Amino acid sequence: MDPLILSRMQFGANISFHILFPTITIALGWVLLFFKLRYNATNDSAWMRAYFTWVKVFALSFAMGVVSGVTMSFQFGTNWPGYMEKVGNIAGPLLAYEILTAFFLEAAFLGIMLFGFRRVSNRVHTLATVLVAGGTTLSAFWIIALNSWMQTPAGFEMIDGKAHPVDWWAIVFNPSMPYRLVHMLLASGLTVSFLIAGLSALRYLSGDRSESMWKALRTGVFTAAILIPIQIFAGDQHGLNTLEHQPQKIAAMEANWNTGPNVPLVLFAWPDEAAKENRFEVAIPDGASVVLRHSTSGVVPGLNDYPGLHPPVLPLFWGFRIMVGTGILMLVVSWSATFFLKRRHSLPKPLAMLMVPMSLSGWLATLAGWYTTEIGRQPWLVTGVLKTADAVGPVAGSHVALTLAIYLILYVLLLIAYLGVLVHLALKAAKDGDTSPLPGVMKTAMSQPAAGE
Repeated sequence: MDPLILSRMQFGANISFHILFPTITIALGWVLLFFKLRYNATNDSAWMRAYFTWVKVFALSFAMGVVSGVTMSFQFGTNWPGYMEKVGNIAGPLLAYEILTAFFLEAAFLGIMLFGFRRVSNRVHTLATVLVAGGTTLSAFWIIALNSWMQTPAGFEMIDGKAHPVDWWAIVFNPSMPYRLVHMLLASGLTVSFLIAGLSALRYLSGDRSESMWKALRTGVFTAAILIPIQIFAGDQHGLNTLEHQPQKIAAMEANWNTGPNVPLVLFAWPDEAAKENRFEVAIPDGASVVLRHSTSGVVPGLNDYPGLHPPVLPLFWGFRIMVGTGILMLVVSWSATFFLKRRHSLPKPLAMLMVPMSLSGWLATLAGWYTTEIGRQPWLVTGVLKTADAVGPVAGSHVALTLAIYLILYVLLLIAYLGVLVHLALKAAKDGDTSPLPGVMKTAMSQPAAGE
């Protein structure tokens, strides 16, 4: 058992599980702020019912993210000691900023969001929501800054085989960082939009026609309909940036073997690295040149220009297409739902039924995109600075295999439990509708204005 392969599988399993939850909390904090601001403006208790349904999802997701993130950080020392030894002067401070942000803002004020309504003033409760939402975004900022630096390192110098910072501005705002940050924030927004829309559709199918359900459903659907075309544009810009700085990754994503003009856009194929060709290829003539160079004669890089230094082709080729295909489905579903909600003020049952499994479409697209990004960096851990094989620790393969098996079992059980809780919360909200009192609010207090506390 190869410790390198097993260590990569273990870290990949950990990051795959972990990223599911920050992808929710990053955008859900801002959705909660929207719910709260709408309540402040209208004094409509349905907005607060939506708020308290989804703040529970936020709290659960935040807890899951913290737990999985802690185990991931241990692996830097146990499985990948060469990483911190080589680039710890840069990675260490960025990770520390993320941890401080997460715990000082998110964890500190989450309790007020959950339990402080009517126990603190309305302004303080709103401020807590602002700080938590801002904390999640700042946490994402620092993690994306580090990950982007690993993809396109800048602002450092090598002294005695170790990376030392020279320009922190160049390190943080490295060439790919703005594109990755926008792409990830939009991915989080779409993940949350479809999660809210999908679970609200489940409530709809359960017979719930309460105002809180309608408000959550419309928020999810309309937000998704707005964000998906923006994400398509941002993804295109991100691809052009990747073409400039990581051409071998683009070549693998397109399964293009030879550099040249008039490169077709391969829709379907089975890339064969041994034979350096695509089997069962279905392609659009000149399509890749048009998409990447905006000209049929545009030159697209080929994998044969990077012998031994290009990423594995098959996972990148299919990971990218799964992400794009999911995005197209998101566009169709969100715009269809928007049409029916705007024109007919209802959802056809088949569309509502489709929206329920689409609750997890954001996860699927995010994981496919994340695999494309991370596998596309191989064989480098830090591009041009540190190879993955040089960072792995001296841990026996059998030990890594054992802990990997334990991780996988725990992750499957935790994921089943997490999804079960989400369904339970949705069905409970459908059962309660708009009849139950808000947390901490007596029935006689329901008529009191929010600003009069």
